[in-house]
Amino acid sequence: MRALLTPEIAPISGVVLFRPGSELLRLFRQGRVVIETPGEAMADLPSGLIPAAYQSLTDDVSMQTIFEHERVIQRAGGLSCLDAWLERKFECQWPHNDWHANDFTIMRHQPGSIRLCYGCDNQIRDHSTVQLEGIARKNLVSWLIWTVNGQLGFNDDHLLTLPEFCWWMVKNDLADLIPESVATKALRIEPEIMKSVMRESDIVPRVPATQLLQEKVKNIVSVKVNPESPESFLLRPKRHRWVNDKYTRWVKAQPCVCCNQQADDPHHLIGHGQGGMGTKAHDLFVIPLCREHHDELHADPVAFEAKYGDQLVLLFRFLDRALAIGVLA
Repeated sequence: MRALLTPEIAPISGVVLFRPGSELLRLFRQGRVVIETPGEAMADLPSGLIPAAYQSLTDDVSMQTIFEHERVIQRAGGLSCLDAWLERKFECQWPHNDWHANDFTIMRHQPGSIRLCYGCDNQIRDHSTVQLEGIARKNLVSWLIWTVNGQLGFNDDHLLTLPEFCWWMVKNDLADLIPESVATKALRIEPEIMKSVMRESDIVPRVPATQLLQEKVKNIVSVKVNPESPESFLLRPKRHRWVNDKYTRWVKAQPCVCCNQQADDPHHLIGHGQGGMGTKAHDLFVIPLCREHHDELHADPVAFEAKYGDQLVLLFRFLDRALAIGVLA
């Protein structure tokens, strides 16, 4: 809560007086307050309560799928944290009743939650409407922005920008959820200008913004070492396949080890004791291949290795590169 007040100065006695009004007295009842010189953005504001910063991300249509994604919500704390945040509001969010009870509760509604009084909750508890969904979505987005601001070290009045929100996603291992349109805006890539008539030689394929973003996020996998795992003490330990979708997505975005063109698939090692009927090698034992070379390998592994080299050699070179650039850490 912030206020813009005009001081009355008594220079002889060294006293400064403020008249905040009854609605702002609670600002001073919390103890010490911060006093600072207002900036240019506040030059035209009237004296009184300063409204909370308007978050432009709330109206960005391209961000809706990100805000409502289950992994994003879980990284922010989950819907239980959203409910706890809403419990600070002592008001009913359903505007279509003239009377509201003094007791409040939380109603879950896709994609988030709504703060209601007991009277309104009894009326609309099992209802599902577009308006209820809009209220729940607004609560979810406001809570996410408030949470991200806090986790990035900003105060509640900070205007969260798109690059800052994307950095929070990268920091929380959510970079793979950033769509192309959002990545393009976050990296400030200028849109391609398409002419009505172009020669084929003038068309230069542009690297997708999501690929540029993924390449900047180098630390894809952090390998843990546990020399005393429970299975290591067993005479016949049960084998577990190591799976990491994040690493295989990164492998897929790398150049093909055969032709250096954009890869289409992360190829799991076959032969050499790896792979078999209904099984796959660990996700660590993969190399990037374009679709043509991937099909060629599976059609005749012996001929493929005679032409391009042993799969183990290709894997060693690729793992060496992944370790050298910090993807595997």
